[in-house]
Amino acid sequence: MFYFVLLKQSKVPLYFSRSLHHTHCMQLYDRLYASSFSHKISHPFVHIMFGARQTGKSTLIRSIIPPESLVFDFSNPSQRLQFAANPGRFIDMYRALPSSESPRFIFLDEVQSVPELFDAVQFLYDEEKRSAPDERRTRFILCGSSARRLRRTGTNLLPGRSILHHLYPLTSIEYQPFIPPGFPVETLYGSRSLVPIFKDEPRLVSPFPKRTLEDRMIYGELPAMAIPYAERGTNADPRRELLRSYVAAYIEEELHRETQIREWGPFLRFLSLAAYESGGIMNFAGIAKESGLSAPTVKAHYQLLEDMFLGFMVPAFSGSSRKTALSTPRFFFIDLGLRNAAAGLSLTPDTLLANPGPLFEQWVGIELYKRLSYLGDSQLSYFRTAGGAEVDFIIEQSGILYPIEVKWTENPTTKDARHLESFLQDHRDRTSHGYIVCRAPYPLAVSNTVTAIPWWLL
Repeated sequence: MFYFVLLKQSKVPLYFSRSLHHTHCMQLYDRLYASSFSHKISHPFVHIMFGARQTGKSTLIRSIIPPESLVFDFSNPSQRLQFAANPGRFIDMYRALPSSESPRFIFLDEVQSVPELFDAVQFLYDEEKRSAPDERRTRFILCGSSARRLRRTGTNLLPGRSILHHLYPLTSIEYQPFIPPGFPVETLYGSRSLVPIFKDEPRLVSPFPKRTLEDRMIYGELPAMAIPYAERGTNADPRRELLRSYVAAYIEEELHRETQIREWGPFLRFLSLAAYESGGIMNFAGIAKESGLSAPTVKAHYQLLEDMFLGFMVPAFSGSSRKTALSTPRFFFIDLGLRNAAAGLSLTPDTLLANPGPLFEQWVGIELYKRLSYLGDSQLSYFRTAGGAEVDFIIEQSGILYPIEVKWTENPTTKDARHLESFLQDHRDRTSHGYIVCRAPYPLAVSNTVTAIPWWLL
């Protein structure tokens, strides 16, 4: 029988619970990608959304599709087993539906658990495309948290028929701005960002409550972490336990179930080391030695983390003429809360903020990656030479370079801008201005060509 889910129709709002594992109609918050996704699914293609668990994929989709939509949840064992045993049943059930004058929405959640359904969806899509006008064709929406199983089984991702989407943990634009007392809000000119490529981002009607930078660096940006429990009227803050449970119940168990890793002990050591070294230049040989694995195996494990949408790589900048420039990428966990938990850190302010600079640099790198991924037309890289010259991040858009340095300081100086100034001079044909992301209370002109940006104005 069909699995129907009745939904309260809403174009953008999302509901988040007090638990990492459940959603309830508690509070309405906007997501940056909601309006874009709502527009895109109006087109008669197959829509595939990927992202790590608990980033809000299902909640986002369920909040946008019509209330009469058909929803199949393959995290439900009975649903999963039913269609895994007989994928053709999905075709039979679809053909048994009564005719409709308006397009149907069919949502398949955690579809990587039944990869055979991709072929069934393609068959139905092609069949309907030959017989129905675009405005009446079914909108198939598939959602998954792992590309690993799909790649391993050679799953057909419907090239030419599908639009791929990605959802990430929260971005700064999805929070109420953390405006210091006395800040001249009118100077923002209607935009929170001073970086030109971010100026056209939509302003959300119901953003998540503001959070301190330190809280976000410790607990990360998963939606369930976004509201400090002290502000929810309770003295108990289970976020540490929720993050540790996420690592144990999802990262470890899910990886174990979906992969053929034989050396599980060394893999767990790799996971802890990869998390601890997050944000650094990848050192395959060093991690291989410490984990007891071969360098090729370490490379494969990093790819696994990418396939599970738990991390990403930032390549070295390729446009430099310096022969000493490094070429090895940097690896980042997609969320600092998950990184901190996977690294086995204590998740306490005293421990994590004892050396805040590297953690802050990771936070900025993750923020840039998420924002640029949503924009879809920009590249993120870094620049470093063997002699120590470096620029933490470089955004490339339409041939223009935006170099960015990250400093924990509240009072950036010309000394903090020296690498930026050097980079600007070397690449003056492609860039004219650099930025320092820091904790300064206000934007500052460090020099004629370098501007300091408060973290919350990124």
